[in-house]
Amino acid sequence: MMRVRLLAGVLTIAMVMTACSGGGTGDEADQGASKSGTVRLAVNPWVGDEASNAVIAYLLEHELGYKVELVKAAEADSWKGFEKGTVDVVIENWAHPELKKEYIEQKKVAVTAGENGNKGIIGWYVPEWMVEKYPDITNWQNLKKYADLFKTDKSGNLGQFLAGDPSYVTNDEALIKNLGLPYKVVYSGSEDALIDAARKATQDKKPLLMYFYEPQWLFNQLKLVKINLPPYAIGCDTDVKKVACDYPPYLLDKIVSTKFASQGGNAYELIKNFVWTNDDQNSVAYDIAVNKMSDEAAAQKWVEANKIVWQDWIPA
Repeated sequence: MMRVRLLAGVLTIAMVMTACSGGGTGDEADQGASKSGTVRLAVNPWVGDEASNAVIAYLLEHELGYKVELVKAAEADSWKGFEKGTVDVVIENWAHPELKKEYIEQKKVAVTAGENGNKGIIGWYVPEWMVEKYPDITNWQNLKKYADLFKTDKSGNLGQFLAGDPSYVTNDEALIKNLGLPYKVVYSGSEDALIDAARKATQDKKPLLMYFYEPQWLFNQLKLVKINLPPYAIGCDTDVKKVACDYPPYLLDKIVSTKFASQGGNAYELIKNFVWTNDDQNSVAYDIAVNKMSDEAAAQKWVEANKIVWQDWIPA
């Protein structure tokens, strides 16, 4: 193991020296997103995205010899980085047709790099104990009669619907209005706050109606049950102000800057090849969120146990 690490270190130093001197084959594309060999990964505010970026960063650094800059930003702000030159990669995009139209079709500063393998689900959830006590609560139409259960100081005379970070993909205010439900959206402010609320609601048998999503490591610890909203149909959410249907299923994809796609070399090839499952992401996210491992340590643990998965991501 020590000999392998020493050899990796020598190769990394050699690659950096080559990049700095402009030597080697003369193929600038092989030097990464820029001549400095630095790849800028956008990290959005949920631990699943953090986990994906941790593994990508680890492989870029330890297998390909790149430097990595992690750019923490909300989803829309990450896309602005494509235009500013501060972001090369968004590894987990949740649809965002409006951003694709602006930055891919109109400004042409970004392109898609394929699906990342994660299957996204967004919905309304209640703790399992509530379904056991109120079996019909999973039908959205019955949320009207149960509204009093969810009243809080923040929601006043209405039932509280707990949302997450205001920057997340959400139709909830429009949904509540258009479905005629007596609820008020209250933003918890973060993924951690949503998770804390779900845990307390489960432990203390406290009523909770909340926005939540998959992939998400918390489902390995406790049971939340999804509310059956009016089923999604193509086009039912085109006008966000009029939406009255469930969220669509999401096949999450990767977005990269146009410059990175043309000059990113092996780094771009790794991003393009990256495909893993919800379980893969959840295992790394769990180590970060629950086991309190550093991003690098959690990524290293997964990489060492899953070479059969990631070896095909590495350019030949």
